[in-house]
Amino acid sequence: MNTSVNQSQATEPRLTSLSHGGGCGCKIAPGVLSEILKNVPQLPFPKELLIGIETADDAAVYQINDSQAIVATTDFFMPIVDDPFDFGKIAATNAISDIYAMGGTPLFALALVGMPIKVLSNKTIARILEGGADACRSAGIPIAGGHTIDSVEPIYGLVAIGIVDPKRVKSNASAKPGDVLILGKPLGVGILSAALKKDVLGPDGYQEMIRNTTKLNAAGPDLAKISGVHALTDVTGFGLAGHTLELARGSHCTAHIDWEQVPLLSNVENFANEGIITGASERNWLSYGDEVSIPSHFTVAQRALLTDPQTSGGLLVACSPDCVQEVLDIFGRHQFLGARVIGQMSRQQDKPLVVS
Repeated sequence: MNTSVNQSQATEPRLTSLSHGGGCGCKIAPGVLSEILKNVPQLPFPKELLIGIETADDAAVYQINDSQAIVATTDFFMPIVDDPFDFGKIAATNAISDIYAMGGTPLFALALVGMPIKVLSNKTIARILEGGADACRSAGIPIAGGHTIDSVEPIYGLVAIGIVDPKRVKSNASAKPGDVLILGKPLGVGILSAALKKDVLGPDGYQEMIRNTTKLNAAGPDLAKISGVHALTDVTGFGLAGHTLELARGSHCTAHIDWEQVPLLSNVENFANEGIITGASERNWLSYGDEVSIPSHFTVAQRALLTDPQTSGGLLVACSPDCVQEVLDIFGRHQFLGARVIGQMSRQQDKPLVVS
């Protein structure tokens, strides 16, 4: 009996072979999404809805009294790795991150599960859910319910619900000229996922990828307590350029990124130079590249890193210069030892994002 089960599992396809895109690289490109949504009718927002869809923020925020507001978000995607437990943990970590990115504290989650039940074994599907539950356990929250369907591709994610003091909500649309930009995690997850699909990543690269994508952005609530932290977001599927653009547009500023200061995961530059990149990075550039100023010497590989879709990426902070060390200290206490100052905000210029 055990032999037949093992043989059945051995014939299961790799999870990544079942998905046409992995992780946050599955996102619909921002330009396409804007086109889809532009004529969708919306009801007037009640005054209690502090943050809705206006600035493409990380989560909705609804005030319920003077000291409490609900933070609500959802995120799900297809496999970025082949290990089912790791896939579930990455997907859940990524979803919970949107609560932290608003300065909120997670309360509970609901699971979103779509699985090809005639292709994957019950054991494999259970391991995906176990990985998600492990991430929620690390965040100190239960999975209180969810919904499941039989689907063509494996899909997993969460609805995450949190709470925040309305006075400490941090949106992606409140940066100010002169603010310093600080990034909490290094870039390159999309490129490592492409290397994994091509079987050239190696065990060390894989472990670095897992460490990065399963680390909860739990510094968010502590960062939100600093009055000089004006804006906060997380860098995910639209890449560093795309999410910095959202911050700049919403704040009516121009963001300046010093590329030499941007932290990168190991070997991602080498992979990018070898052409190991995601299709999503090119789609991202086609969607918003005309709003970005890059140096004439910027290589195709560097541009791919700038737009590389991050799954469970780092927090991007815009803060006043006198708060920089306090922000870095908080990142350090939460073991984000790669956090770096990567740029600053200025008054609005010709383009909302300038890379030098």
